[in-house]
Amino acid sequence: MTPPRLDTVRSIPTDEFEPLATYDDVIVGGGLTGLVTALLFARRGHTVAVLEAGHIGGLVAGSSAAMVSLLQGAQLQKIHRRTYQGVVDASVQGNREAFDWLIDYADEAGVDLERRDAFTFATTRRGLARVDGEYLVGRAAGLDLVKTVDLDVPFATIGAVRLRDQAQVDPLELLAALTADVRALGGVVVENVRVTGVHAGDPATTHTELGEVRSERVHLTTGAPILDRGLYFAKLSPRRSLGLVLSDVPESDLPEAMYTSVDDPGRSVRSHRGQLLVAGNEHGVGRAASEAVLARDLHDWAGMHWPTARIRRVWSGQDYATPHGVPFVGYLPRGRGRIYLATGYDSWGMTNAISAARMLVSDVVGDNSDWMKTIHHRVTTPVAIGAGLGENLAVAWWLARGWTRALTNPLQPGETPPEGRGRVGSEALAPVARSTVDGETCSLSAVCPHLGGVVAWNDQELTWDCPLHGSRFRPDGTVIEGPTTRGLRRRDA
Repeated sequence: MTPPRLDTVRSIPTDEFEPLATYDDVIVGGGLTGLVTALLFARRGHTVAVLEAGHIGGLVAGSSAAMVSLLQGAQLQKIHRRTYQGVVDASVQGNREAFDWLIDYADEAGVDLERRDAFTFATTRRGLARVDGEYLVGRAAGLDLVKTVDLDVPFATIGAVRLRDQAQVDPLELLAALTADVRALGGVVVENVRVTGVHAGDPATTHTELGEVRSERVHLTTGAPILDRGLYFAKLSPRRSLGLVLSDVPESDLPEAMYTSVDDPGRSVRSHRGQLLVAGNEHGVGRAASEAVLARDLHDWAGMHWPTARIRRVWSGQDYATPHGVPFVGYLPRGRGRIYLATGYDSWGMTNAISAARMLVSDVVGDNSDWMKTIHHRVTTPVAIGAGLGENLAVAWWLARGWTRALTNPLQPGETPPEGRGRVGSEALAPVARSTVDGETCSLSAVCPHLGGVVAWNDQELTWDCPLHGSRFRPDGTVIEGPTTRGLRRRDA
């Protein structure tokens, strides 16, 4: 499914890819991080090129719920639990500056932005303890949080914390403005060009399916880094969540603020331009029994509380969590000081992306502020190490599970899945992924080319998703996103 208002950005024509062109900075990924990075460099007089494998805003940024807030669910206490207060303070300061930058930019660029209060709320006593924890950690970091029990929502809650005067923005309108401004400063923004590798020479060479370009530096701002140097794919936890845009809700019943729960399953509620936005049901990529069931569950929940609501659009988005709750930003190991990365926003990318972009630029020009230095030099605690080990143990389990289930479920000769369905089985002792979409049946290798995980069928998005590190593929095997740069091999060609 496409996210809301995707045509806003797709209406902007792409620049032409120029093989063997030379730039100061090549940015891989046309999301919020990539475009802000490009704009900040272009404002300093750098020549820049943004290379996007699909459409601008077509993945993480385009499917964002557009909540711009320093109150981010229970994220601050997650960081505190896995690091220490100094890192929490630095994270808040970085997000505060990013928030201010975005507010100023939206005003200058004429991007519609609404100021609203943000709430983190609880519906259970366990959740209330988390709300209290977020209040204490956030207050210690300088946020003007207030406890409350008075929420403008039609479902029962038992406590919340509020941060006034936060914001929400249409992310695609924002990306359109950024794209135009990058081009106005001489930068190029090229869609439909997939980067397949980077050589850290002098200059650095970025390889794509259309040729190569050269630059002083390369910045990887995709959801997960497409290079395995530094093993960041093993340090990230890929997560997906679902969202609904609902109409036919009386204006008097639309929430005036932005609400995020701390209980499971998670729920996020707000309104935008007369429509209700409901998001939640976060889960591991490729690890849900049925994404369609999760979407129906979200719809059922919304219907219980807004009975007249009618679905206008369903979408899902993907993001990556780090073991310590703070994004990875900076030099890529073995990149000879020419390759940088930014990843791991844990579903809070509207401010983290801008914070990361500012860090990428500061790393190059050498004017890191104190909060940037703290983020760069944080100590990895045993708790964070344990979280990372736990995710890698889960990856090993899903690897074994995928192969076992595929090899013990042989496909029958000529077996064709019904429309909209996909099935993983085996042929000649090889895992096979077979699906039928729009009347076309495709048979593919079910083995993800990144690290050999067996993919699973996503019955909501009609894609093949890898449960190991979050790579995703269309029914014909072409890459959508993730650390892989190669598609699933066709078996029916």
